Amino acid sequence: MDNIFPVEITAHKKMKKLTVVWSDQHKSIYPFPLLRHACPCEQCRGGHSGMSHEPPPEAFYMPEEDIPSVRLVNVEGVGSYGITIEWEDGHNFGIYDWHYLRALCPCTICREMMIYGK
Repeated sequence: MDNIFPVEITAHKKMKKLTVVWSDQHKSIYPFPLLRHACPCEQCRGGHSGMSHEPPPEAFYMPEEDIPSVRLVNVEGVGSYGITIEWEDGHNFGIYDWHYLRALCPCTICREMMIYGK
């Protein structure tokens, strides 16, 4: 999974979803609340000890609210390894590298791979 990278990233603000098409042709569709609840920054993870290369499992079970903290304003590339997202509440600290973003894919296939190592 480490050699996989996005070939297309599209933010659908009205649908409140980010779509990523990967180099292996897999298509990930991320609800904005999932992305925000899984923000990988130090502040959101509760300090350096809470940071990880894998998303927190509880992020997949958070409510899909429509509040400023989960309204996407902008997505920007960070070098050739990730993206950062600016949220309506001004938060823009997390860098979602390709590995982390792919591990965050909410589809059934990816969830089973992450949980069961299939």
